[in-house]
Parts: sequence; structure tokens; C-alpha cells
Amino acid sequence: MRILLTGGTGYIGSHITVELAGAGHDVVLLDDLSNSKPAVLDRLAGLVGHRPDFLEIDVTDEQALERAFTAQSFDAVIHLAGPKSVEESNERPLDYYRVIVGGLAALCRVMDRHDVRRLVFSSSATVYGIPEALPLTEDSPLGAINPYGRSKLVGEQLLADLHTADPRWHILVLRYFNPVGAHPSGRIGEDPRGAPRNLLPYITQVAVGKRDELTVFGTDYPTRDGTAIRDYIHVVDLAAAHVAAADRLASGAELAIYNIGTGQGSTVLEVVAAFEEAAGITIPRRLARRRPGDGPAAWTDATKAQRELDWRARRTLLEMCADAWRWQSRNPDGYGD
Repeated sequence: MRILLTGGTGYIGSHITVELAGAGHDVVLLDDLSNSKPAVLDRLAGLVGHRPDFLEIDVTDEQALERAFTAQSFDAVIHLAGPKSVEESNERPLDYYRVIVGGLAALCRVMDRHDVRRLVFSSSATVYGIPEALPLTEDSPLGAINPYGRSKLVGEQLLADLHTADPRWHILVLRYFNPVGAHPSGRIGEDPRGAPRNLLPYITQVAVGKRDELTVFGTDYPTRDGTAIRDYIHVVDLAAAHVAAADRLASGAELAIYNIGTGQGSTVLEVVAAFEEAAGITIPRRLARRRPGDGPAAWTDATKAQRELDWRARRTLLEMCADAWRWQSRNPDGYGD
């Protein structure tokens, strides 16, 4: 298929591009470069054998989207574009709703006008809030507790309403758990602007000397070592899930939701230990109180994706850490300026 990938030059989008191209799909990337850099395109060219077609467009700009869909045809859209920080969403809720909900609505209007009604939507496990029971399934109670999670949940509800109104739409929603790692080549990886807001990129920046120490928030959770548990998934496994979703769309899927994770949880200290083993580096750390809104544990039951998408996460936590370190050690300043 010819697939439009919004947020295509970002951390997750760049890895999806490699996997889609490897599966024989023709990929066009769309991004406003607000959280990525043009240098990603050169790196992708080296990995997929050609420089991907690229559209510099803000997904909330409906007129620009209209021009793009008028100029060329697409079979499906994978929609990632949008901010993704829980902490930042508490500070800038209007921006999160504008992009995540407003951008999705603008994109769907344009897609509908051009008879493109196959969509994979990037959602998040944050829609579950603090879990009542584990592991989380797609039927677990929803209870987002921050603007990021709530805006993703509104996006999911928008798509469900759209499908109810017009069953010609084929929509798959992927609820990501915690993507980490990097492409094993070390050519593409996570390059956050400013201080990292997620665990593993912070660890790698400490290891490379950009940060003095790692702060571990919360050591008194009811977990095996007192630190919070999360379901970490290798970004390449996550990217492969999008290929499986694209194949499912091509075969006529209608509306479905899938949790995308490993089905196993790791504590903060277990992630630190795995990284130290993979990199051969000791990570200095400081213990601190819990952050407001952080739950003790969350991991998924991924059997629905395994059963219906024929997909499963294959890479271990040690591989996630090794690939993250390969990327950071070879690119201490990320993609550069």
C-alpha cells in the first residue's frame, strides 16, 4: 500500500518507516518538525535505500492536508503526529487537545473527502489511568488522569463515533505501552528536545555524560523492589505492530483496539540494572519521593494482538538497553542541530 505516516520523522515514526519499507509498502512522511529534525530523512535514506518522500505540514492545518491529498493518492494513513508528554500535558492542556483531537478531526475530514478510510491511530496505555487490576486488557476500565491520556481517549471516542456513522471506515487503534530502545544499526533513535521525560533516554544521557545522575521517583511502591513497574517494549517491535496493523487493514478490518506491549513488567531499578549490564557502565542515581499521578504498576495482556494481528514482541529488556546505548554512544548529541 501507499501509506501516509504522520509524525513520520519522530522517534517512533522513523522506526515504523524502516519496517514498512522493509515490508514493501510505499511510505510518505508528514511532520511539522516540532519534535524531530530533517537529518532523520538522511539517516532513513541509508536504511531503506532511498530518501522517503516528505511533507512538512502541521496536522492541524486542514488546508495543507487538503493540498497534499489532492496532489497524490494514499491507500491508508498511520497517524502518530502529536505531543506525548504526560508532564507537559499538565502544563499545556490546550496545545494537547488542539493537536491530538483537533489534528485527528482535520485529518479525518480530509481523508473522508478523498475516499481514504483506512486508518491506524496511535493511542496510549495512559487511557487506563491507574489500573484496578493487572494485566491490562483492551476491556479494562478506562480512567485517564492527565490531559495527554484524556485527549487520546477523546480521539478514540471520535473514531468510534465516526465508524458508527459511516461503516466504510476501517480503523485500528494501537494503545502503546512504553517504547524504548533504538534501531540496531545505531543510525536512528530517540532524540528528545530538552531534558528527557522518559526513563531510558534519561539513563542513556547520564551514561554519555550529558546528565549528572538519574532521579528515581518513588521507592516505596508495593512492588518487588519498591520502584514503579512498567511494560517496556522495543521500538522496533512496536514498529512491526504497525506493519501488522497495515496488513490487517488491507484485509478488511473494521474497528478494533489493541494493546501493544510485551506482557511483562519491569521495575525502574531492573531497567537500570539491565542498562548497566548492557553498557558496562554504572549509573549514579538519587532516590526521591513519588511524583503526583504516577501509579505503582502497569503492564498488558498482549494476547489479542498476538491472536488477531499475528504479532508479538520479541526483543528482551537487555536488547532494548543495548540498542538504546548503541544509539546514544554513537550519537551523543542525537541528530545534532
